[in-house]
Amino acid sequence: MTTSAQDTGHDDRRRAANGPDADLVPSRIRAEFAPESIYLDTATMALPPRRTLAALRTELDNWSRGVSDALGFDEPVHLARQRYAQLVGIDPSWVAVGPQVSSFVGLIAASLPPGSEVLTAADDFTSVLFPFHAQQPRGVVVREAPLDRLADAVTADTALVAVSAAQSADGRVADLDGLLEVTAGTDTRLLLDTTQAVGWLPVDASRFHYTTGGGYKWLLAPRGTAFLTVHPDLWDELLPVAAGWYAGEDRWDSVYGAPLRLAHDARRFDVSPAWHSWVGQAPSLELLLEVGTDRLHRHAVGLARRFQAAVGLPAHDSAIVAMATDTEMPRLLAAAGIAAATRAGRLRLSFHVSTTADDVDRAAEVLDGHVHAG
Repeated sequence: MTTSAQDTGHDDRRRAANGPDADLVPSRIRAEFAPESIYLDTATMALPPRRTLAALRTELDNWSRGVSDALGFDEPVHLARQRYAQLVGIDPSWVAVGPQVSSFVGLIAASLPPGSEVLTAADDFTSVLFPFHAQQPRGVVVREAPLDRLADAVTADTALVAVSAAQSADGRVADLDGLLEVTAGTDTRLLLDTTQAVGWLPVDASRFHYTTGGGYKWLLAPRGTAFLTVHPDLWDELLPVAAGWYAGEDRWDSVYGAPLRLAHDARRFDVSPAWHSWVGQAPSLELLLEVGTDRLHRHAVGLARRFQAAVGLPAHDSAIVAMATDTEMPRLLAAAGIAAATRAGRLRLSFHVSTTADDVDRAAEVLDGHVHAG
């Protein structure tokens, strides 16, 4: 049997990719997932663990039998708040919960004084951008800069920098240390959207004025959960424009009548939760904590690098890989049963706790020769 130079090169790249961090998920965690496809689309919507599905099915059954208890939904929300705080390295008192990121970004945008300048990254996800643009009629100024030059674009007039920790379209990671360095000791605030980051990228939320992220991607939840973290120094400064009964100090004693009696901590920014989504969020966060932030990061990035090496793409430190493809790509993905996404004109693959090294090798085998870094 004759081996071509092309085949030899492919095998060499595969061996180079097969490093010690290629697959770090324990077998008991791996058993929580049962996809029927090669699932590489967490950046769109994550796969749920078995424990999450079990919790949801139990509560849906309770609902159908008429035995659900509204007060009982406080427990999964409480657990999710605690577990998320642990995941991002802060006290739970910093954490507010709600249904979606844009509502929290909008809260911060609405609290900016007229004339404030907001600096954003060009082509960032619109849930990070639109709430600030919507404030322009009252004088808020929005300026943008390329992601890799965002820190250089901060000036003394910049009231807030709003940016995704990892870009949705292509997985590029913002220079968070550079932004923190250039804004240290200034009045410029930092808002970090962690929707495409927390769950695989270690994020210390205590370093930022605000962070917010949705749960249905890397946090493995049903759609309808989101988190906001607010530094305690800003609790009294940020206006809780969406305050409702769930933002009360004693939420079940805050359902009727004045006066205003909000929670003393970041719970004052809570938005009434979509109950069943939080039933799923709590056990999913439990699973992520069992794996551990460092292992989640090394696993996801290790698999991404394994794929990049196998198909000849340059490596980068992200769990999300975007690449240009030829016209054969849709047919190849469909025939191989590979779930992926197309964003900003490029194929986007994402590697998470549910991804195996075998998944990566099969995807590389299918796509090798059909993708490039353009």
